[in-house]
Amino acid sequence: MTAPTTFRIGGDLEVRRLGFGAMRLRPDPDEKAHVAHLAVARRAVELGVTLIDTAHLYGWGANEELLAEALHPYPDDLVIATKVGIRHTTAGEGWRHAGDPADLRVQVDEALRRLRLDRIELLQLHRLDPAVPIPDQVGALRDLRDEGKVGRIGLSEVTAAELAQAQAVVEIASVQNRYNLLDREYEPVLKACEAAGVAFLPWRPVAAGQSGARAEIAAVAKEADATPTQVVLAWLLAHSPVIVPIPGTTSIVHLEENVGANAVRLTQEQYDRLNRVAATETP
Repeated sequence: MTAPTTFRIGGDLEVRRLGFGAMRLRPDPDEKAHVAHLAVARRAVELGVTLIDTAHLYGWGANEELLAEALHPYPDDLVIATKVGIRHTTAGEGWRHAGDPADLRVQVDEALRRLRLDRIELLQLHRLDPAVPIPDQVGALRDLRDEGKVGRIGLSEVTAAELAQAQAVVEIASVQNRYNLLDREYEPVLKACEAAGVAFLPWRPVAAGQSGARAEIAAVAKEADATPTQVVLAWLLAHSPVIVPIPGTTSIVHLEENVGANAVRLTQEQYDRLNRVAATETP
């Protein structure tokens, strides 16, 4: 099977379909570890990755700052996508929703400063704030887009109904939900994205690295002369033309393995076998 190699987010922002999730990269007081994390980000670009995903939540801005240190000035074809809508707190899980329009404005300005950008080409709402009406949250991002600070607007962890509510207010360019071969809870959201031409960026795209434990996946990997991780990424690329996986790692070896999935070509029979793996069998 031959899958498209690129996707135009929002209809015009072309990226290669296998991106990089930078979540695990952090500045480190140990100089050797810090340099290693910088090297991973730089190697991703060397390997042809043109979409890197980050967020304020990832180290409360530290991840964004590390990417700027590693990659600024950015290559012309590189898209740094980030996320807002969450603030740090010392209670509970360590974070809280922050979808108030005034706060979102401040968060975008902070992200622009940390990333050393004048405009964020893809800005995603990390979580919908249940205390703020959806039109108010996405409306604030629409206003920022109209002011030129944001290029395109995305959502994360939403239902198909919530996506539709947001689309009634502004064009949605991407959705980032948990999704992989073994976890297809958000299949209805993927179908809604397909219908609207919205990019679907699955996080945890390789089932937390557990795919090799599944006999069928291991068998296809052996047949394809690939690793199980590469096979499940190849399945995602074949499964829908709007899927843009963003696997993450702190290892250059694993990064190169992930990007190598671009070269894996599944036969129709192999794809069908993988597609029958029970979606309810989460690792």
